[in-house]
Amino acid sequence: MARKNVNLKKLISQMTLEQKVSQLIQLNAMNFAKSATEITGPAQQWGLSDEWLNTMGSTLNFADAEEMIKIQKNHMEKDPNGIPMMFMMDVIHGYRTIYPIPLGLAASFDPELVYECTRMAAKEAAAGGVNVTFTPMVDYVRDARWGRVLETAGEDPYLTSVIGATQVRAFQGDDLSDKENLAACVKHYAAYGGAEAGRDYNTVELSERILREYYLPSYKACIDAGVKMIMPSFNSLNGVPSAANSWLMKQVLKKEWKFRGTVITDYNAIGELKTHGIAENMREAAKMAFENGCDIEMMSNGYHDHLCELVRDGTIDEKKVDEAVMRVLKLKKELGLFDDPYRGASPEREKALALCPEHRAIARRAANESAVLLKNEGVLPFSKDLKKVAVIGHFAECNEIKGFWSCHGKDSECVTVADGIRAKLPGAEIITAYGCSPLWNDKNTDGFSEAVAAAKEADAVVLCLGEPQTYSGEGNSRADIRLPGMQEELARAVVAANPNCALVLFNGRPLVLTDINCPAILDMWFPGSEGGNSAADLLFGDAVPCGKITMSFPKAVGQCPIYYNHPSTGRPKWTAEDVHQAYASNYIGCGNLPLYSFGHGLSYTKFEYESMELSDTKMSAEKPLTVKITVKNVGNYAAKETVQLYFRDIYASTVRPVQQLAAFEKIALAPGEKKTVTFTVTEEMLRFYNAECKHVSEAGEFVIFTGYADHRYKEARFFLK
Repeated sequence: MARKNVNLKKLISQMTLEQKVSQLIQLNAMNFAKSATEITGPAQQWGLSDEWLNTMGSTLNFADAEEMIKIQKNHMEKDPNGIPMMFMMDVIHGYRTIYPIPLGLAASFDPELVYECTRMAAKEAAAGGVNVTFTPMVDYVRDARWGRVLETAGEDPYLTSVIGATQVRAFQGDDLSDKENLAACVKHYAAYGGAEAGRDYNTVELSERILREYYLPSYKACIDAGVKMIMPSFNSLNGVPSAANSWLMKQVLKKEWKFRGTVITDYNAIGELKTHGIAENMREAAKMAFENGCDIEMMSNGYHDHLCELVRDGTIDEKKVDEAVMRVLKLKKELGLFDDPYRGASPEREKALALCPEHRAIARRAANESAVLLKNEGVLPFSKDLKKVAVIGHFAECNEIKGFWSCHGKDSECVTVADGIRAKLPGAEIITAYGCSPLWNDKNTDGFSEAVAAAKEADAVVLCLGEPQTYSGEGNSRADIRLPGMQEELARAVVAANPNCALVLFNGRPLVLTDINCPAILDMWFPGSEGGNSAADLLFGDAVPCGKITMSFPKAVGQCPIYYNHPSTGRPKWTAEDVHQAYASNYIGCGNLPLYSFGHGLSYTKFEYESMELSDTKMSAEKPLTVKITVKNVGNYAAKETVQLYFRDIYASTVRPVQQLAAFEKIALAPGEKKTVTFTVTEEMLRFYNAECKHVSEAGEFVIFTGYADHRYKEARFFLK
């Protein structure tokens, strides 16, 4: 039943209090997909009546377009107000066609590619009946032990902000009612990535200054980009869980940032206010969350059981309920659901788009540009004239490479490395050997002899190692982030048997690779549907690696949390990296720097940074600084390079980071070609939060450089007046 030009204010005035509250509740689709006699889960446990279920506002985690249409049809027949449901889903890095995990895609340093991948996901998801996606996840991170680093863009707030805002624009488009667009939900507000010891859901304790400078900018960037929904995080922040944190929800989000969109809790987050120990019961938890601006309660029963009574006993003003309902209904209207409750849902279109050639090509290109060549001692690329190639390791013929939170993607639809190489080298003999398990507690080495034998008889070896998909992602934190099981030992045995060996990594986080002696290491992350074909492209030179890591790879887990933009200390280390210095801030036997720093990534060609020119040595708010960097491809391969610009504020009223990313641009260069990249540095880019948490810039001297974190190719100095 279409209701064009519906008057939302009038509609709300006609609703009962129970019907209003029902719009603020979200349950899993399983509660609506079955008949009344088959209802299980929360609907049964909470004793939800048909009246409540028939007026529910939204659902999540449904199967496909067919199920969405079935649920919506049944709902529209029974809802007395004719209000359509909203259908939501975690579309994190693809819907059915899966592209690299966000940490990998961020390594492309390519907002245009991020946009293209996101648009692909939006089209597939919209055809599948999705109206709202719980993306982007823009949590700033510093600790590789945390499993959810795979969903982030890494350890730089500027890069995270750029990518998050790009995803918002790509999902929502210019017209939210367009049937190929989705409403985006930014998460997890706030500082979820700052969990102590990298343990998921753990507490976060941060000063306001650090929050504002590092953790909050990416959420604000998404709000500035027009995101329609925001999700508070599970964690407590400075002692108060986010859903009940009035400073976060009222002062910052609503008052300072003027967010007027919809707020939805995370899964059972209101119920967890009891578990945290700040709410005595569900009534108190519901009151806390609602009064702090949580419009929709996901998968807990606080609003259902208590919000009506809280209104009727005068604790909560019904006008506040009306305002929350208005925000929900306004989003439904913007999505066009009142005009067409089924919107873009189409089983036929969903099937046609899923893994279509065009989308597979996008996923393959994304995997190519996200992969990072961490190390290469003259091994790669391999010749396509090889007669015999050994593909060794758990991930050689394993298609479990799509990564966590991959929506409706299927492992069975992912191309394996062995199959990708077989397609690339149809005339070569491809021999495979399993080697050993990637499970952390599996010490079985029975497969080593077969792997070593395969390596010895091959012209080249592709060693496919990593961590299982279930070792990263939500709830999957690791205290030891080395290659699990006996994979390090397998690598040593295989390289000893045949040093013409390249390691291909599959991982959802930076790993400790200090003891890996392979002459070449290609990090594919979890690359998605086209992972095996992409690996073959890169290994044999049909694609040139151009990814740059966005999160430091530590030398040892004891360095965690480790991040490139750390503040200076009063006793910095001055000796060589591998030499311990007494009474200085450093480790014994490890050094301070990571194994691979933020922004690192090799190529098959060589780039020469010829010059860096500044328009002046002085700048001001009225007179920005222009920086021109000339780069030449002096190698033999056409390739892409990400030109990175960093600065350091030498003297300030608070201790500043030793380096900060200011800007970046990705360029393509043919052999012998040179290009000049121009950056504009403004006074606003040099601002920071001082000790009073005021956002300021301060006059003084700055160092500006190009290269990547901890590695300066060209540098200069300028003064801000």
